[in-house]
Amino acid sequence: MSLASWFRWNDPPNRISQRNPTEMVVETLMMELNWQIKQAEKHQRERENEYRKIKTGVDYGWLVSYPKQSYDISPGERLQLEDMCTKIHPSYCGPVILRFRQVIAEYEPEAQEVSQLFRSVLQEAAEKIKEEEEAKKLARQWNTRNRTSLSLTTFKSRSRISPFISDIKTISEDVERGTQPNRRVWSMPEFRNTK
Repeated sequence: MSLASWFRWNDPPNRISQRNPTEMVVETLMMELNWQIKQAEKHQRERENEYRKIKTGVDYGWLVSYPKQSYDISPGERLQLEDMCTKIHPSYCGPVILRFRQVIAEYEPEAQEVSQLFRSVLQEAAEKIKEEEEAKKLARQWNTRNRTSLSLTTFKSRSRISPFISDIKTISEDVERGTQPNRRVWSMPEFRNTK
């Protein structure tokens, strides 16, 4: 038996999560849903207490004990929502939560309505993800198609320039021959129509 096996307790624990990203997204989104349901129940109880206080003029809220969570979504609906959560890419998890919180703040729903709002936010996110994927796919197709065709058309349509044609006069030719250059300004090239 080796000495290293005795000191296994010194090894750092394996901290890498064994769960895949999809499972983590589902768990995170469902935790957010459960928390929002609890918050909706809490706000609902606070509104009821305010109403009783206004109606009777006396606050008996300290006498009332509330169940920890009275509303829960059905198992079938939970499975449907979890299935919808699997379609959300991990990079969209944060924006989905932010949008869900924004919708909750706008509508101030009852506890029973929270899961429907959550479903609508998930559908909206899934549609947006689908649109972005289609746009990326079209962009990739466009880039691969046009990369070859554009390069061929640009070279075909350009006029051919031959720098070594002998009938174009240059200053260096005049210097080499020892002749006087024409009065022409040499900074401009000489263009001729060849038929």
